[in-house]
Amino acid sequence: MDQQSKAYLHALAAVFFWSTVASAFKLSLRVLSPIQLLLYAAFVSALMLLLILALQGRLAVLRTYSRRDYLNSLILGFLNPFLYYVVLFKAYDLLPGQEAQPLNYTWAIALAVLSVPLLKQRIRLVSLLAILISFIGVYVISTRGEVFSLHFTDPLGVSLALGSSVIWALFWIFNIRDRRDEVAKLFLSFAFGFGFTLILALLSGELIGPDGEWITPGWSGAAGAAYVGLFEMGLTFVLWLRALKLSRTTALVSNLIFLSPFVSLVLLHFVVGEHIYSSSVIGLVFIIGGIALQRCTERVRSG
Repeated sequence: MDQQSKAYLHALAAVFFWSTVASAFKLSLRVLSPIQLLLYAAFVSALMLLLILALQGRLAVLRTYSRRDYLNSLILGFLNPFLYYVVLFKAYDLLPGQEAQPLNYTWAIALAVLSVPLLKQRIRLVSLLAILISFIGVYVISTRGEVFSLHFTDPLGVSLALGSSVIWALFWIFNIRDRRDEVAKLFLSFAFGFGFTLILALLSGELIGPDGEWITPGWSGAAGAAYVGLFEMGLTFVLWLRALKLSRTTALVSNLIFLSPFVSLVLLHFVVGEHIYSSSVIGLVFIIGGIALQRCTERVRSG
C-alpha cells in the first residue's frame, strides 16, 4: 500500500470517528452532566495521549519544555478542553444533536473573522460572502426553518453552540503560534484541562454528593466518557495528523472532513433516534457551502 492510500485510510478513520461523536455526546449526556462527561473524557484522553508519547519514545520531550511552555499549555488547556467542552456539552444538553453539531461547525468561519484582529489578516469580499452563506445556514437551523418568524427555538443553546465555535477558533489561533510537538502539546492541554474540570466538578458538587459520597458515572456513563475521550479528543486527532503527514498535499485529505457532519446526521437518526428536520439538512448545506468557499479562497490566495 502506497503512502497516499495510507493517508486516505487514516483520514477516513478519523472522519468516521468524528462522525460518531455527536451521537456519543447525546447518549452520554442522558446519564452524565456536561461537567461529569468532560471530567472523565479528559482523563481518558490525557491518559491515551501519554501512552502514545510513551510508545513513540517521546516522553523525554516533556522535560525539555520551559516554564513559559508550560504556562502556554496551561492557557491552551483552559481554552481546550476545559472551556470549549463545558460550553459545547451544555449546548448538546440543550439542543438536538442535529442542531448543535452544525452550529459548532461554524468555527472555520469564526476563525476567518478572528484572524483579522488577531493575526492582522485582511478579509476579502468573497470571504464576507462565505460568512453570509454560513450565517444563512445558522439562521435556518436556529429557527428550524421558520425563517420569517424571527423566533429561535432555544436561544441559550444556539448561543452556546456558536460560542463554542469562537472558543475553538481562539484555541486554534493561539495553538498555531506554538511550534512544539503536536501530541505533547495536546497531552499537556488535556492534563491541565482535566485539572480545571476537576476543580469545577468539586466546587459544583458534581463529584461528591451532599452526604460526602463519591458520585460514580455507572458503566454506561463510563463507557460513553471513555469513547468521547478516545475518539473525539485523543486518538482520532493523532490519526488525522498522521493522515496529513502521509498525504502528498493536505488538500487531498482535508476535504474529507466535509463528510463528517452529514454522516453524523444519519447516525443521530438511527443511533440516537432523532427525527431529522429538513431545516437541519438545508442549514448544514449552507454552512458547509460557506466554509468550502472560504477554503477555496484561502487556497487561491496561497498558491
